[in-house]
Amino acid sequence: MLAEPPQNLIAQSQSGTGKTAAFVLAMLSRVEPGNKYPQCLCLSPTYELALQTGKVIEQMGKFYPELKLAYAVRGNKLERGQKISEQIVIGTPGTVLDWCSKLKFIDPKKIKVFVLDEADVMIATQGHQDQSIRIQRMLPRDCQMLLFSATFEDSVWKFAQKVVPDPNIIKLKREEETLDTIKQYYVLCNNRDEKFQALCNIYGAITIAQAMIFCHTRKTAGWLAAELSKEGHQVALLSGEMMVEQRAAVIERFREGKEKVLVTTNVCARGIDVEQVSVVINFDLPVDKDGNPDNETYLHRIGRTGRFGKRGLAINMVDSKHSMNILNRIQEHFNKKINKLDTDDLDEIEKITN
Repeated sequence: MLAEPPQNLIAQSQSGTGKTAAFVLAMLSRVEPGNKYPQCLCLSPTYELALQTGKVIEQMGKFYPELKLAYAVRGNKLERGQKISEQIVIGTPGTVLDWCSKLKFIDPKKIKVFVLDEADVMIATQGHQDQSIRIQRMLPRDCQMLLFSATFEDSVWKFAQKVVPDPNIIKLKREEETLDTIKQYYVLCNNRDEKFQALCNIYGAITIAQAMIFCHTRKTAGWLAAELSKEGHQVALLSGEMMVEQRAAVIERFREGKEKVLVTTNVCARGIDVEQVSVVINFDLPVDKDGNPDNETYLHRIGRTGRFGKRGLAINMVDSKHSMNILNRIQEHFNKKINKLDTDDLDEIEKITN
């Protein structure tokens, strides 16, 4: 009896649902550890996500002593003309493409499983979409293609269909339903300093496991982190202009609980998975480039807290008519009430956390 040919897959999955384990299993089941060349290829949109997935592969593959993993990320310099002996390669599109074509470190014709993770983030980055398609075109006909994405707007969908022929499709129930486990509040302020004061009050009243605070700009994030530090809080700052390694180190420290608070802008927040996050604070509400509510990002931010079905808490800072309007529109969009919180009333704050 012939084994079924491996099936191609386009799947929607939020983080925290175990998709990484799913595709890592698919890779491990097809790898022949005795063959010392790349057989599985995984594309991640960022260096951080590549590392995070790599960790999972190492964890799950530790019973295959011969199994090795290579990271195709910028800065990982290899000697020209050498071939890679690792069976699994995980990396970002630009570097993977170079390794497959220009540098010939990888023979794409020998790849059996191709995973494209976080496709929606991928296509938001200039160039990643074309690079991914170019890599996919070099792969053999019978290579198994697996694509994952948290959201499926039309652009993501079109991209997915280009990359994955004859797919099985798994769509999840809307992520909105994760909002059922998260209590949402807003705090009314008049300006940035009042927002900071409210934040300190909340902070004083809640014994927080760990918190993530989102700001709209690097500038605000930098200011806020500095102010919180002055107040004696242990704060980590994650910001777009940091070097990749710095960002990875900050996330690692936060994950280990060395800092209790992570202040960050949007860009850095995708895919960061820290189980102890019990509170997410939107110091600025998420808006798109035209100043309209960015519902996807709102969901993604506050989804950092109710992970794995745990209960979470989200607090939104409102400091103008404009931001109140945005909050109302977010509330309408998800059809979930966001209650007002009086941060001068410490008892009330304590109530919400119990």
